[in-house]
Amino acid sequence: MALSDFRSENMFDMQSTLAAGIFEGTTYPWEVLSKIEAYILALGPQLPADRFDMRGNNIWIARSAKIFDSAYIAGPCIIDEDAELRQCAFIRGRAIVGKGCVVGNSCELKNVLLFDKCEVPHYNYVGDSILGFHAHMGAGSITSNIKSDRTNVVIRDGKESMETGLRKMGAMLGDYVEVGCNSVLNPGTLVGRHTNIYPLSMVRGCVPADHIYKTKDDVVVRHA
Repeated sequence: MALSDFRSENMFDMQSTLAAGIFEGTTYPWEVLSKIEAYILALGPQLPADRFDMRGNNIWIARSAKIFDSAYIAGPCIIDEDAELRQCAFIRGRAIVGKGCVVGNSCELKNVLLFDKCEVPHYNYVGDSILGFHAHMGAGSITSNIKSDRTNVVIRDGKESMETGLRKMGAMLGDYVEVGCNSVLNPGTLVGRHTNIYPLSMVRGCVPADHIYKTKDDVVVRHA
């Protein structure tokens, strides 16, 4: 495993988001975090008026999306078709929620990109993060997006490391990643496609694609 395994092209199906263009000119997924706000402001006015309504200040919501009355949405934000924001979902802005996504009761999003069919359904916090196609976070699992000493996040994979230049960065989850209930993904966590994280895990650094994370010292290949 090497950090090059976690290039955006290796983690995400770019056909499964309306925001594929945000990755142009970048290599690694965390490079787009600073671009989310501007991308929404540029893309929003171009969305089809027969399928999207502009509500409030720079908030575009697909007419087919299901938004519960108690959900709070701050702009800039795009909610794509057939997404569902349930009771007391809290969108703090700079969020792109893909087609068919579920943002559940009392979940909080900030500066995020959720690929299509992603689910954060129960008491999740997702900040400064990207979640791939069909990624799922179990109840109570969160992304921790700032280090306790407030220094910039560094990506670490064994002896290899890479500076991000970001003070806030949560997790990058590849397509079909499953995160178990009540897990914490520490700042700068990268999880490759089709990997499962056991419940109650504390994850730091890089977890390769097609594996099962049981503990930091017990990460095994996932068999079909």
